[in-house]
Amino acid sequence: MTRRERLMATLRHEPVDRPAVSFYELNGLDEHPDDLDPFNIYTHPSWRPLLDLAREKTDRIVMRHVAYTTAQPDPLASCSETQTWLCDGTRFTMRRVRVGTHCLTSRTRRDPDVNTVWAVEHLLKNVDDLRAFLEIPGADTTGTVDTAPVMQAETALGDTGIVMIDTPDPLCLAASLFDMADYTVIALTEPALFHKLLERFAAPLLAKTAAVAMALPGRLWRIYGPEYAAPPYLPPRLFREYVCRYVTPMIDLIHQHGGYARIHSHGKLKAILDDIVAMRADGLDPLEPPPQGDVELEFVRANYGEQLVLFGNLEVSDIETMPTVPFSEKVKRALAEGTAAPGRGFVLMPSACPYGRHLSALALRNYEAIIQLVEAGRG
Repeated sequence: MTRRERLMATLRHEPVDRPAVSFYELNGLDEHPDDLDPFNIYTHPSWRPLLDLAREKTDRIVMRHVAYTTAQPDPLASCSETQTWLCDGTRFTMRRVRVGTHCLTSRTRRDPDVNTVWAVEHLLKNVDDLRAFLEIPGADTTGTVDTAPVMQAETALGDTGIVMIDTPDPLCLAASLFDMADYTVIALTEPALFHKLLERFAAPLLAKTAAVAMALPGRLWRIYGPEYAAPPYLPPRLFREYVCRYVTPMIDLIHQHGGYARIHSHGKLKAILDDIVAMRADGLDPLEPPPQGDVELEFVRANYGEQLVLFGNLEVSDIETMPTVPFSEKVKRALAEGTAAPGRGFVLMPSACPYGRHLSALALRNYEAIIQLVEAGRG
């Protein structure tokens, strides 16, 4: 089978020649080791063997956000100003949003040797900020979908993989406006007000999901954000309120056009697995094993494998720190548990990828072990 055929057969619950294997964000297409941007960690030569391995050996799943080519201006942008500056090589960004006499501010930082953006200050700090934010008109819900990035990536991939459309859910957009502590308190104590915030994001997001699903039918999607309402942050009843109510219509639209919806949720899953299945999701990632998660892959496969394609369940921290011999045993166990019982399918995959500029020799050896074991037919 080609790598594309293997992935699509997995999604369709068809036989495959071996389990698919993905390195998650690492795919050998989106990393550009020759780009000398000081914030591009992949210029370090330690990354090149791993990027080559991802390009040549993995079943590549390339994520793409889909934007509008034409759309009405976002009302939030009209009352915002953004300032970016460098200090000792670190890039800082400040945003100010003015609503009447109320001024909301947020700040982020990006360090050149770390491939992530840190939120130093969140835009909303309390209920008064939330009420002010809700006074800003919502975004327009119409536009022309720009399919070019997806089509270009599919052309570049050929038969080596697939494109996965990447989208937040309303909860992700809402919760990320707050510090985690402030978010959980407000979500618990102000449910009516928090629903207003979710509804503000849900309308345009649902319209966009419909437009993208129609323009790009039959693709795999990743919906991220549900973990904000998973234990221990919120009780399962609020997962149903804040996730199921808003994500189920998104999944229905994806299904209407032959697509597949994969739910992304780190951490604890046991108390919300029934709810994920009830939304009619097609897949679930990254299925972190204990102690990061609270359920073994064997249990999920046995009890939910008929409904869900399972993506996981290797911890990136193990890739970076565990000696290769015991790490290989974890890979063998994941392959065995992910394929042991009847089910829709399994893709061996880490929970994330390293984000430092220098990739250790140990991490490279462990990535190589993943490929060797998959190709050896273990499991």
